Amino acid sequence: MTDPVDADPVDAAASRHGEVMDDGDVMLSLAGAGLAYGDRTLWQGLDLDLRRGEFVAVLGPNGSGKTSFLRVLLGQQALSAGTLTVGGRPVRRGSDLIGYIPQQRAVAAQTPLRGRDLVRLGVDGHRWGLSAGGRRSRRRVEELLEAVGATAFADVPLALLSGGEQQRLRVAQALATDPAILLCDEPLLSLDLHHQQVVATLVDARRRSCATSVVFVTHEINPILEMVDRVLYLAGGRFLIGPPEEVMTSQTLSDLYESPVEVLRVRGRFVVVGAPGSHDHGGEPPA
Repeated sequence: MTDPVDADPVDAAASRHGEVMDDGDVMLSLAGAGLAYGDRTLWQGLDLDLRRGEFVAVLGPNGSGKTSFLRVLLGQQALSAGTLTVGGRPVRRGSDLIGYIPQQRAVAAQTPLRGRDLVRLGVDGHRWGLSAGGRRSRRRVEELLEAVGATAFADVPLALLSGGEQQRLRVAQALATDPAILLCDEPLLSLDLHHQQVVATLVDARRRSCATSVVFVTHEINPILEMVDRVLYLAGGRFLIGPPEEVMTSQTLSDLYESPVEVLRVRGRFVVVGAPGSHDHGGEPPA
Protein backbone atom coordinates (compact mmCIF):
# COMPACT_ATOMS: atom_id res chain seq x y z
CA MET A 1 0.00 0.00 0.00
CA THR A 2 1.29 3.46 -0.84
CA ASP A 3 2.29 5.53 2.15
CA PRO A 4 -0.12 8.50 2.17
CA VAL A 5 2.75 10.81 3.07
CA ASP A 6 4.53 9.86 -0.15
CA ALA A 7 1.47 9.75 -2.39
CA ASP A 8 1.33 12.31 -5.17
CA PRO A 9 -1.25 14.97 -4.15
CA VAL A 10 -2.64 15.32 -7.68
CA ASP A 11 -3.02 11.58 -8.22
CA ALA A 12 -4.61 11.31 -4.79
CA ALA A 13 -7.13 14.02 -5.71
CA ALA A 14 -7.95 12.27 -8.96
CA SER A 15 -8.52 8.99 -7.14
CA ARG A 16 -10.84 10.61 -4.59
CA HIS A 17 -12.91 12.24 -7.31
CA GLY A 18 -13.09 9.16 -9.55
CA GLU A 19 -11.17 10.81 -12.39
CA VAL A 20 -8.53 9.29 -14.66
CA MET A 21 -5.44 11.43 -15.10
CA ASP A 22 -4.18 12.04 -18.64
CA ASP A 23 -0.65 10.57 -19.10
CA GLY A 24 0.45 11.47 -15.59
CA ASP A 25 1.24 15.16 -16.02
CA VAL A 26 -1.47 16.67 -18.24
CA MET A 27 -4.31 17.96 -16.10
CA LEU A 28 -6.34 19.61 -18.84
CA SER A 29 -6.02 19.30 -22.60
CA LEU A 30 -7.49 21.34 -25.45
CA ALA A 31 -7.01 19.99 -28.98
CA GLY A 32 -8.03 21.94 -32.09
CA ALA A 33 -10.36 23.95 -29.86
CA GLY A 34 -12.45 26.76 -31.25
CA LEU A 35 -15.23 28.96 -29.96
CA ALA A 36 -17.55 31.08 -32.07
CA TYR A 37 -20.78 32.99 -31.56
CA GLY A 38 -22.57 33.11 -34.88
CA ASP A 39 -20.18 34.62 -37.42
CA ARG A 40 -17.78 35.86 -34.76
CA THR A 41 -14.84 33.59 -33.95
CA LEU A 42 -13.19 34.21 -30.60
CA TRP A 43 -10.41 31.68 -31.20
CA GLN A 44 -9.83 28.53 -33.20
CA GLY A 45 -7.20 25.82 -33.58
CA LEU A 46 -6.16 26.15 -29.94
CA ASP A 47 -3.97 23.34 -28.62
CA LEU A 48 -3.05 23.58 -24.96
CA ASP A 49 -1.90 20.98 -22.44
CA LEU A 50 -1.98 22.31 -18.88
CA ARG A 51 0.46 20.33 -16.78
CA ARG A 52 0.45 19.74 -13.06
CA GLY A 53 1.79 22.68 -11.11
CA GLU A 54 1.83 24.94 -14.16
CA PHE A 55 0.72 28.58 -13.93
CA VAL A 56 -0.83 29.93 -17.13
CA ALA A 57 -1.91 33.58 -17.35
CA VAL A 58 -4.69 34.42 -19.84
CA LEU A 59 -4.43 37.97 -21.19
CA GLY A 60 -6.13 40.07 -23.84
CA PRO A 61 -8.41 43.06 -24.40
CA ASN A 62 -12.11 43.24 -23.62
CA GLY A 63 -14.17 40.96 -25.84
CA SER A 64 -11.26 38.67 -26.73
CA GLY A 65 -12.89 35.63 -25.14
CA LYS A 66 -11.10 35.30 -21.80
CA THR A 67 -14.24 34.81 -19.73
CA SER A 68 -15.68 32.50 -22.39
CA PHE A 69 -12.45 30.50 -22.21
CA LEU A 70 -13.01 29.92 -18.49
CA ARG A 71 -16.64 29.00 -19.10
CA VAL A 72 -15.47 26.32 -21.53
CA LEU A 73 -13.03 24.94 -18.95
CA LEU A 74 -15.80 24.91 -16.33
CA GLY A 75 -18.08 22.92 -18.63
CA GLN A 76 -20.54 25.82 -18.87
CA GLN A 77 -19.94 26.57 -22.55
CA ALA A 78 -19.56 24.01 -25.34
CA LEU A 79 -16.73 24.33 -27.83
CA SER A 80 -17.62 25.09 -31.43
CA ALA A 81 -14.79 22.82 -32.57
CA GLY A 82 -12.17 20.53 -31.08
CA THR A 83 -12.05 18.70 -27.77
CA LEU A 84 -11.43 19.38 -24.08
CA THR A 85 -10.54 16.82 -21.44
CA VAL A 86 -10.09 17.37 -17.71
CA GLY A 87 -8.41 14.62 -15.74
CA GLY A 88 -8.31 12.50 -18.88
CA ARG A 89 -12.08 12.62 -19.42
CA PRO A 90 -14.43 14.91 -21.33
CA VAL A 91 -15.11 18.04 -19.31
CA ARG A 92 -18.17 17.96 -17.10
CA ARG A 93 -19.81 20.74 -15.18
CA GLY A 94 -19.15 20.63 -11.45
CA SER A 95 -15.99 18.50 -11.50
CA ASP A 96 -14.36 18.40 -8.07
CA LEU A 97 -10.99 18.47 -9.80
CA ILE A 98 -11.61 22.16 -10.54
CA GLY A 99 -11.73 25.04 -8.09
CA TYR A 100 -12.99 28.46 -9.21
CA ILE A 101 -12.07 31.90 -7.86
CA PRO A 102 -14.31 34.69 -9.21
CA GLN A 103 -13.75 38.43 -9.37
CA GLN A 104 -14.17 40.45 -6.22
CA ARG A 105 -17.75 41.71 -6.13
CA ALA A 106 -19.59 44.14 -3.89
CA VAL A 107 -21.79 42.40 -1.31
CA ALA A 108 -25.21 43.82 -0.49
CA ALA A 109 -25.37 45.34 3.00
CA GLN A 110 -28.29 43.09 3.99
CA THR A 111 -26.47 39.86 3.09
CA PRO A 112 -26.61 37.68 6.24
CA LEU A 113 -23.70 35.39 5.33
CA ARG A 114 -20.56 35.49 7.44
CA GLY A 115 -17.10 34.64 6.20
CA ARG A 116 -17.27 31.04 7.37
CA ASP A 117 -20.68 30.61 5.73
CA LEU A 118 -19.20 31.49 2.35
CA VAL A 119 -16.45 28.91 2.80
CA ARG A 120 -18.95 26.29 4.02
CA LEU A 121 -20.89 26.69 0.77
CA GLY A 122 -17.81 25.36 -0.98
CA VAL A 123 -17.55 22.42 1.42
CA ASP A 124 -21.16 21.23 1.38
CA GLY A 125 -23.25 23.88 -0.36
CA HIS A 126 -24.87 21.23 -2.54
CA ARG A 127 -26.53 19.89 0.60
CA TRP A 128 -26.90 23.18 2.47
CA GLY A 129 -29.18 22.89 5.48
CA LEU A 130 -28.77 19.12 5.82
CA SER A 131 -25.21 18.54 6.96
CA ALA A 132 -23.77 22.02 7.27
CA GLY A 133 -23.42 21.57 11.02
CA GLY A 134 -21.60 18.24 10.82
CA ARG A 135 -18.33 17.88 12.70
CA ARG A 136 -16.35 16.94 9.59
CA SER A 137 -17.73 19.91 7.70
CA ARG A 138 -16.93 22.31 10.52
CA ARG A 139 -13.41 20.95 10.81
CA ARG A 140 -12.82 21.34 7.06
CA VAL A 141 -14.09 24.93 7.13
CA GLU A 142 -11.72 25.77 9.98
CA GLU A 143 -8.79 24.22 8.08
CA LEU A 144 -9.57 26.30 4.99
CA LEU A 145 -10.00 29.51 6.97
CA GLU A 146 -6.65 28.96 8.63
CA ALA A 147 -4.97 28.13 5.31
CA VAL A 148 -5.84 31.55 3.84
CA GLY A 149 -5.36 33.55 7.04
CA ALA A 150 -9.06 34.35 7.45
CA THR A 151 -9.78 32.91 10.91
CA ALA A 152 -9.79 36.34 12.57
CA PHE A 153 -12.72 37.62 10.51
CA ALA A 154 -14.54 34.34 9.89
CA ASP A 155 -17.61 35.43 11.87
CA VAL A 156 -17.87 38.92 10.41
CA PRO A 157 -20.72 39.56 7.91
CA LEU A 158 -19.41 39.60 4.35
CA ALA A 159 -20.68 43.12 3.71
CA LEU A 160 -18.39 44.45 6.47
CA LEU A 161 -15.24 42.87 5.06
CA SER A 162 -12.81 44.56 2.71
CA GLY A 163 -12.44 43.37 -0.87
CA GLY A 164 -9.14 41.71 0.00
CA GLU A 165 -10.67 39.88 2.96
CA GLN A 166 -13.55 38.68 0.81
CA GLN A 167 -11.12 37.37 -1.80
CA ARG A 168 -9.22 35.40 0.84
CA LEU A 169 -12.51 33.69 1.64
CA ARG A 170 -13.22 33.00 -2.03
CA VAL A 171 -9.81 31.36 -2.34
CA ALA A 172 -10.69 29.18 0.66
CA GLN A 173 -14.03 28.30 -0.91
CA ALA A 174 -12.31 27.32 -4.18
CA LEU A 175 -9.97 24.98 -2.27
CA ALA A 176 -12.83 23.20 -0.49
CA THR A 177 -12.80 20.14 -2.78
CA ASP A 178 -8.99 19.94 -2.77
CA PRO A 179 -8.91 20.67 -6.53
CA ALA A 180 -6.11 19.74 -8.90
CA ILE A 181 -6.83 22.81 -11.07
CA LEU A 182 -7.61 26.38 -10.02
CA LEU A 183 -9.44 28.63 -12.50
CA CYS A 184 -9.16 32.29 -11.54
CA ASP A 185 -11.39 34.90 -13.19
CA GLU A 186 -9.64 38.24 -12.64
CA PRO A 187 -9.46 37.68 -8.87
CA LEU A 188 -7.28 40.81 -8.41
CA LEU A 189 -9.75 43.21 -10.00
CA SER A 190 -10.66 46.20 -7.81
CA LEU A 191 -8.09 45.27 -5.15
CA ASP A 192 -5.32 47.57 -3.98
CA LEU A 193 -1.71 46.54 -4.61
CA HIS A 194 -1.28 45.00 -1.16
CA HIS A 195 -4.32 42.75 -1.44
CA GLN A 196 -3.46 41.89 -5.04
CA GLN A 197 -0.17 40.50 -3.75
CA VAL A 198 -1.86 38.68 -0.87
CA VAL A 199 -4.38 36.90 -3.12
CA ALA A 200 -1.79 36.09 -5.81
CA THR A 201 0.56 34.68 -3.17
CA LEU A 202 -2.19 32.47 -1.74
CA VAL A 203 -2.86 31.00 -5.19
CA ASP A 204 0.83 30.46 -5.85
CA ALA A 205 1.39 28.90 -2.43
CA ARG A 206 -1.33 26.34 -3.19
CA ARG A 207 0.29 25.62 -6.56
CA ARG A 208 3.71 25.05 -4.99
CA SER A 209 2.55 22.97 -2.04
CA CYS A 210 0.10 20.70 -3.90
CA ALA A 211 1.24 20.87 -7.56
CA THR A 212 -2.11 22.48 -8.37
CA SER A 213 -2.36 23.79 -11.92
CA VAL A 214 -3.50 27.41 -12.31
CA VAL A 215 -5.30 29.22 -15.13
CA PHE A 216 -5.32 32.89 -14.18
CA VAL A 217 -7.33 35.38 -16.24
CA THR A 218 -6.09 38.90 -15.62
CA HIS A 219 -5.94 42.34 -17.22
CA GLU A 220 -2.48 42.97 -15.74
CA ILE A 221 0.37 40.47 -15.70
CA ASN A 222 2.74 42.42 -13.47
CA PRO A 223 1.34 41.34 -10.04
CA ILE A 224 1.79 37.66 -11.00
CA LEU A 225 4.75 37.93 -13.39
CA GLU A 226 7.19 35.98 -11.22
CA MET A 227 4.68 33.14 -10.87
CA VAL A 228 3.76 32.69 -14.55
CA ASP A 229 5.12 29.80 -16.62
CA ARG A 230 3.23 30.55 -19.83
CA VAL A 231 0.96 33.22 -21.25
CA LEU A 232 -2.11 32.60 -23.41
CA TYR A 233 -2.77 35.93 -25.14
CA LEU A 234 -6.11 36.27 -26.94
CA ALA A 235 -6.82 39.11 -29.38
CA GLY A 236 -8.90 39.62 -32.50
CA GLY A 237 -9.83 35.96 -32.99
CA ARG A 238 -6.20 34.90 -32.74
CA PHE A 239 -3.90 33.77 -29.93
CA LEU A 240 -0.31 33.33 -28.81
CA ILE A 241 1.02 30.82 -26.27
CA GLY A 242 4.48 30.85 -24.72
CA PRO A 243 6.67 32.05 -21.86
CA PRO A 244 6.10 35.71 -20.90
CA GLU A 245 9.44 36.82 -22.27
CA GLU A 246 8.54 35.38 -25.68
CA VAL A 247 4.92 36.53 -25.89
CA MET A 248 5.33 39.97 -24.32
CA THR A 249 7.41 41.59 -27.04
CA SER A 250 6.69 44.40 -29.48
CA GLN A 251 7.08 42.10 -32.48
CA THR A 252 4.85 39.26 -31.29
CA LEU A 253 2.01 41.48 -30.07
CA SER A 254 2.19 43.63 -33.20
CA ASP A 255 1.84 40.44 -35.25
CA LEU A 256 -1.06 39.27 -33.09
CA TYR A 257 -2.96 42.56 -33.28
CA GLU A 258 -1.91 43.16 -36.89
CA SER A 259 -1.20 46.70 -35.74
CA PRO A 260 1.86 48.45 -34.24
CA VAL A 261 2.19 47.67 -30.52
CA GLU A 262 5.13 48.61 -28.33
CA VAL A 263 6.06 46.61 -25.25
CA LEU A 264 8.40 48.27 -22.77
CA ARG A 265 10.10 46.69 -19.77
CA VAL A 266 10.33 49.30 -17.03
CA ARG A 267 11.82 48.33 -13.65
CA GLY A 268 10.83 44.73 -14.22
CA ARG A 269 7.26 45.57 -15.28
CA PHE A 270 5.66 45.28 -18.70
CA VAL A 271 4.06 48.36 -20.23
CA VAL A 272 2.01 47.78 -23.40
CA VAL A 273 1.45 50.82 -25.60
CA GLY A 274 -0.80 51.12 -28.63
CA ALA A 275 -2.75 47.86 -28.45
CA PRO A 276 -6.21 48.33 -30.06
CA GLY A 277 -8.91 48.88 -27.47
CA SER A 278 -6.45 49.82 -24.76
CA HIS A 279 -4.88 52.92 -23.28
CA ASP A 280 -1.29 53.49 -22.21
CA HIS A 281 -0.71 52.27 -18.66
CA GLY A 282 1.68 50.18 -16.61
CA GLY A 283 0.31 46.77 -17.52
CA GLU A 284 -1.81 45.00 -20.08
CA PRO A 285 -4.65 46.11 -22.32
CA PRO A 286 -7.81 46.11 -20.19
CA ALA A 287 -9.46 42.70 -20.10
